[in-house]
Amino acid sequence: MVFKTRGFEQMRIDRLGRVGVGTSDPSKTLTVSGHVEVAGRISGFGTSEDDSVFRVRHTGKGFAGFFHGKVGVDGDFNVNSNIGVLGDIKLVGGADLAEEFDVVGDVPADPGTVVVLVGGDNVQVSDRPYDRRVAGVVSGAGDLRPGLILDRRSGPGRRPLALSGKVWCKVDADQGAVEVGDLLTTSPTPGHAMRATDRERSFGAVIGKALGPLDSGLGLIRVLVALQ
Repeated sequence: MVFKTRGFEQMRIDRLGRVGVGTSDPSKTLTVSGHVEVAGRISGFGTSEDDSVFRVRHTGKGFAGFFHGKVGVDGDFNVNSNIGVLGDIKLVGGADLAEEFDVVGDVPADPGTVVVLVGGDNVQVSDRPYDRRVAGVVSGAGDLRPGLILDRRSGPGRRPLALSGKVWCKVDADQGAVEVGDLLTTSPTPGHAMRATDRERSFGAVIGKALGPLDSGLGLIRVLVALQ
């Protein structure tokens, strides 16, 4: 079926039900050769893991797609090439910069746990005071989540370690009451930080600064991670 105006073909429907606009040889359900302008919404729903709901192919020097206004993504956003940004990147809901490491040892490293380096990409739960091998705090405890995770790979022992920023951290205040602004280091309690009081031993063993107090006992407090 061919639709013409003034003798010129504008659209056709072939014997397979494929619609061509601006082309006499449609290869898909709808093939358009020319410009398309939409005032409204375009919706697509896919059920296959191997198929794309919306796909644009462009081999020129320009943009395959250009959006003027806000763009929202509800789900994962995967990029297989480079990203160029002219402006700011705002991370909402993330509070720290983290990088994944492999946790080894028999003691579990749940979020908030202090860990130390043991070689390569491996870390383990800290268990001695003023340990200069300190690597960071396992991110994700409480209401704080990592804003950016580096070196993310699959694996049962992979954990994101907060390298900078705000994070909830396990603290042992029985080693000394913790006040806001106190420097924190590793403690003899596995996976817990404590207030650093020995300046000489603290060099190279500081996790960060306490953002909240803890008078006694074991607990979680917010910490500004700044390894030094």
